[in-house]
Amino acid sequence: MDENTYEPEEIQKKEKRQIHSFLAAMIIVCVGTFAGVAVTWSHIYTQTYVNGLSQISADSARARHGKFRQMRQKYMGKAQAREVKGLYLTAYSAGSDQKLNAMIDLIHKTELNAIVIDVKDYSGLVLYDSDIELVNQLGLEDDRLKDPKAIVDKLHEEGIYVIARQTVFQDPILAEKKQEWAIKSKNGGLWRDHKGLAWVDPTKEEVWDYNMQIAKEVAAFGFDEINFDYVRFPSDGNMSLVAYTNGDTPKYEVMEQFYANIAKEMEGVPVYTSLDMFGFVMERHDGMSIGQRLEDAVDHVDYIMPMMYPSHYPSGHLNLDNPADHPGLVFENGMQKGMPYFEEKRAKARPWIQAFHLGAVYDAQKIRTQIDVIEKHTDGGWILWNASNRYGTDGLNMAIDEDKKEKN
Repeated sequence: MDENTYEPEEIQKKEKRQIHSFLAAMIIVCVGTFAGVAVTWSHIYTQTYVNGLSQISADSARARHGKFRQMRQKYMGKAQAREVKGLYLTAYSAGSDQKLNAMIDLIHKTELNAIVIDVKDYSGLVLYDSDIELVNQLGLEDDRLKDPKAIVDKLHEEGIYVIARQTVFQDPILAEKKQEWAIKSKNGGLWRDHKGLAWVDPTKEEVWDYNMQIAKEVAAFGFDEINFDYVRFPSDGNMSLVAYTNGDTPKYEVMEQFYANIAKEMEGVPVYTSLDMFGFVMERHDGMSIGQRLEDAVDHVDYIMPMMYPSHYPSGHLNLDNPADHPGLVFENGMQKGMPYFEEKRAKARPWIQAFHLGAVYDAQKIRTQIDVIEKHTDGGWILWNASNRYGTDGLNMAIDEDKKEKN
């Protein structure tokens, strides 16, 4: 029986089969089209994110960075937390391929797994090409990093955790150019420390807002953590001439308000936060005239990084003529006294380690002693500090390849 000799019932069945076949074909086409669009969009989004919105023309760099920041903050989460074992680099060092590659090699050879990079240093200069209006209006930048996102991406490809270091209230260039935000002298004009540097006033919320803008901009480059340094009132210079503006409010309460502002402003931004503090915060709780106390900070950030360099403790500390000669005693005392303040709190302790010669020669044994004491008390990690960025394997455990892969 050919197709022209069907009975009416058979014709109806054939027509139904044809309709069903047509509908099935249309469904397949629609699904395929939708899938193709989804894959295409996914590819476009992925390429857009990875390349920092590379489809936008080179002459609209500021727009590219702005959109990239929005996309990263919307779609990306925080890095996996780890026990950070890091070293510090200036923006000049991080911006040098030769130096950065040397540090990557050192990290792969050793237990190290992190790098801290200046994005705003003691000068107050923003060390990358910023989109922030005030930075550009007042000329507050010096683009030493050139392409911070590329640096961060490169380090991430090597399994390295990347921390941005941002100074806050020691900001002489902002103080000079925005004097209504600066600490004043009782003699008139700006107060200056013993190095001649002006400071901005920690009570000024405009200064807080400015620094939060920088932190959010930096986070969008892909940094895993923002480390806030100089989060305090000044300490060096003719302090009797400082015209304080905090009135009856203790300095440590001003600083706690600032820490709380960090928590509020950085909520939802995919980075961890940390604070640098004087090493003495681990054993003193009077604010030390600079407004720093552990108890005011541990609920507001992820890490507290006390600068427990033994060379910075005065003669007579722990009845030692030269504390720099006794890193084990200095760290053990500080960690024992300070760690109870971290119990059941948001923050973990992650001290800075002395990796420079001052007060004593800091050889492998002295560096290792500091690390061992820290790791006995906390899994928050540690960071090596050497202002000249001279680092070697002294005091560090060498990496076992498989272990290193798992860590990173």
